[in-house]
Amino acid sequence: MVQLIRQTFRDQMSLYVFVAVLFIVGVVFGALMVNALSLEQQQELSGYVGNFIHTMDGKNTQYASQTFWTSAFDNMKWVLLIWVLGLSVVGLPFILVLDFVKGVLIGFSVGLLAGQFAWKGVLFALVSIAPQNMIAIPVLFIVSVAAISFSLYMIRSRVMMRRNFMIKQPFLTYVTLTATMAVTLLGISAFETWVSPTLMQWVAPMLLEAA
Repeated sequence: MVQLIRQTFRDQMSLYVFVAVLFIVGVVFGALMVNALSLEQQQELSGYVGNFIHTMDGKNTQYASQTFWTSAFDNMKWVLLIWVLGLSVVGLPFILVLDFVKGVLIGFSVGLLAGQFAWKGVLFALVSIAPQNMIAIPVLFIVSVAAISFSLYMIRSRVMMRRNFMIKQPFLTYVTLTATMAVTLLGISAFETWVSPTLMQWVAPMLLEAA
């Protein structure tokens, strides 16, 4: 599987660059959206963040299993949706939209924390958002590029009306790669459930002082 990922990375380098640039644009756009909010909206969102931080100390591990599956479901939704869109010819632009939206969500979250809590917010973002996304974002890129490649393959085959059109092997490769990335997301969900809360509880008191 590692060899397969390396091969697809070499073969689809231009697509990886395109998806990465689109994601980065989304991050920048999301961060700028924070400045576009009114003062009242920023204060309301800051209150939500503050309430979340206040309730962190009261959480215990008895709901860890539920938290894990909730996180896994949230992560899987992105992969499953991208995979389904990759199966259709018309789904290609929507894959790009999802990559952009993911960047917007991350950029907005980091921008909000930095805007409300300055460097302490950036530190909180580094322990709460950055660790799992260091793996989740490459997973998103791999799944997106695989979906785009498969969709383009379908488009070229239909437009050129190839008689020797072979769908089985590309489809199996697409499914195998996506399934591997889905399993990887389970590991990310485990990290979010059992490691991230500890890191956030370590930084949370600093934000409470700044609030």
